[in-house]
Amino acid sequence: MSMILIKGTYRILNTAPDGDSIRFYPHNPELWKKLPRRVRSNFAGGAQLRLDSIDALETHYQPQGNITGMVHQPLEYAHAATDELLKFLGFQEFTRNNKEVITAVTPEQVPGYILTRSADVYGRCVAFVFAGDIDREDGDSIFFDGELLQKSANYHLIQTGLTYPTFYSKLYPDIRKELIIATQTARQAGKGLWSLDQTTVGFELENLQTLTEQVVILPKLFRRLLSYLAINDGSYSLDGFMDFLESQNDRLIILPEGHVTGFDFVVTVESQRVKMNYSPEDLVFMEK
Repeated sequence: MSMILIKGTYRILNTAPDGDSIRFYPHNPELWKKLPRRVRSNFAGGAQLRLDSIDALETHYQPQGNITGMVHQPLEYAHAATDELLKFLGFQEFTRNNKEVITAVTPEQVPGYILTRSADVYGRCVAFVFAGDIDREDGDSIFFDGELLQKSANYHLIQTGLTYPTFYSKLYPDIRKELIIATQTARQAGKGLWSLDQTTVGFELENLQTLTEQVVILPKLFRRLLSYLAINDGSYSLDGFMDFLESQNDRLIILPEGHVTGFDFVVTVESQRVKMNYSPEDLVFMEK
């Protein structure tokens, strides 16, 4: 899989990074124009990165509707993923406030590089991210293989059990297979969030705190549940959740079966009990 190499620095002061998203400043902001979809960058060329193939527990999510303020998933592993990413990239000390914003950091910036092919619908560059430097020219097209993958923060966070795998269809199968092996190894060892994961076991939804303080589940399922509750007029009833999920039109492939379907097909709701019928690594989502 060929990807574009972009060198630069990571900077986090006055931003709110999480375990799968961080601010990156390329040495040459013109390289953003190489991507087929526009990257939303600031006056200095900095842009938010979305780490490819992984999904960390949410530290600050704002659903549209009648849920006021930012909400989060259980913060133990949400913060653990963020902290591990920042340390992996070279940040030594950092302080966050109660809004998840970094208010102090040492050093102020760290060098790194990314490999990317695209941006998402929100203008975030979707990338594999790396610390330090690489002996290639900025802007080169690089063949991305398993050896290089294992040097990435993306792989490291999967390997340590601090993020879920969340695959999209543009990811090459050989890279996905490497990440599946790392996922299953981390799960079998009970690393990180896998010791608490209830995605396929299921849980009873009683109130908002069930999602924000108690259960550890795939963030995509968390976001869909929060978006549903935000328009549910204060009720926690899941009677309409499956219809809502179908309306979101999240299309995916179930890998073991080769079945193309919707996210609603892989979720089961019985009264107030919710679960997914497939492990996260068995699913490949279609880009929107």
